[in-house]
Amino acid sequence: MSARPAATASASASAAESADSADSAGAGCAPLPVLGSDVLVPLVTGGEVTYAALDYAASAPALRRVWDDIAAYAPYYGSVHRGAGYLSQLSTDLFENSRKDVAAFLGCRADDQVVFTRSTTDSLNLLAAVAPSGTEVFVFETEHHASLLPWEQREDVTVRYLSAPRSPRQAVETLEKALAGRAEGPALVCVTGASNVTGELWPVRELAAAAHAHGARIVLDAAQLAPHHPVDIAEADVDWVAFSGHKLYAPFGAGVLAGRADWLREARPYLAGGGASRKVTRRDDGGVDVEWHTTAARHEAGSPNVIGCYAIASACRALTEAGFEGLVARERELIERVRAGLAEVPEVRVLSLFGDDAPRVGVLSFVVEGWNSSHFAAALSAEYGIGVRDGLFCAHPLVRTLLDSEPDEPGECGAPEAAPGERSLNAIRVSFGAGTPDEHVERFVGAVKELVREGARWSYRTEDGRCVPDRG
Repeated sequence: MSARPAATASASASAAESADSADSAGAGCAPLPVLGSDVLVPLVTGGEVTYAALDYAASAPALRRVWDDIAAYAPYYGSVHRGAGYLSQLSTDLFENSRKDVAAFLGCRADDQVVFTRSTTDSLNLLAAVAPSGTEVFVFETEHHASLLPWEQREDVTVRYLSAPRSPRQAVETLEKALAGRAEGPALVCVTGASNVTGELWPVRELAAAAHAHGARIVLDAAQLAPHHPVDIAEADVDWVAFSGHKLYAPFGAGVLAGRADWLREARPYLAGGGASRKVTRRDDGGVDVEWHTTAARHEAGSPNVIGCYAIASACRALTEAGFEGLVARERELIERVRAGLAEVPEVRVLSLFGDDAPRVGVLSFVVEGWNSSHFAAALSAEYGIGVRDGLFCAHPLVRTLLDSEPDEPGECGAPEAAPGERSLNAIRVSFGAGTPDEHVERFVGAVKELVREGARWSYRTEDGRCVPDRG
């Protein structure tokens, strides 16, 4: 049974139309169609403006192609696995085909498993849960908290945090030195593909080679990489890849952990419950014996987020059909426009580990001299209709390093302690991608220049940890 053709003729037509749009967009360097591109938001100074979504690194808007696919399937929604009814069988087929689509998108090897999770954070916590006892984990302090923190939950796992490197070469050298002194036994390296703070690309293949040369495995946090660049597990020679649907232009809370099956197959299930168990029997002593699945189902207990998983698969197909070559080329142009515009403002300092010439995805963080970052971000929103992010971006050690702060200097994501105009331990992040129109980037650059030159046109105050317009 094939779920996709059964999802009505209109669904097929809609998907084909969206695919045609995606193909022409990639070839013509135009943004891919996304939801919310025509949403109007009020300005504190009066009137309305089309919202400029420049917070893709947190959650990217859903592709229209993805939303059309979801809408076409929705009437056919049913429980997956073991259901005898037509809709259940159709949904099961769609769910498992989604797994295949994700595997193809990631270039998975024949014996790799694709496990659906709730997010990148959930994926990395799953991997932390299945790592063998005694595993030594190596992780750079520059990682997002999703990659930095899960390993601390295991008392029988040793974590070694590596200092922030200042070049890709230094990253490899730092890892090689750390691995050379490791103890015997299993080891795991955790590294990002693209920083969620600076957008800089990390030398994944070189790090993987270093890990494998010292008998360690490596997991790639591709949350910020997969929406911007092709990710190929076999080509990068990594053992696992983790990413989230909500950063890949797919709505609903779902994520992926894909890669080697042995640790996943041999460990206790991440969650115990229906779906993960193959056979459960009562023992004479009153307990139960459980035979667990050895497939991806072993770690997918409970009713899965079918629509979220299908949304990820749809996004994978849409990006593949659009062609990453054109998407990457257009995004590179947007990056250069933003960097060139910010370079014209002496008060702006763009944060970077590897230097101005380092290749990056559409993510840049910066601070503005004389401004509290939360105040600046609030003014961008209230006065220009531009959505960016301010704070420490769930990468506190990295931002502290980039801002040259002391370890005990106070600071918290989204909770400024300083008044507008005073320095605080936070930064501003602008991020964009395949759905970003040129006008959004141009408006952002113009707004930064105007705010620095002329100041905010409205007064602001701190309320519940956020800088907001003062309407009193």
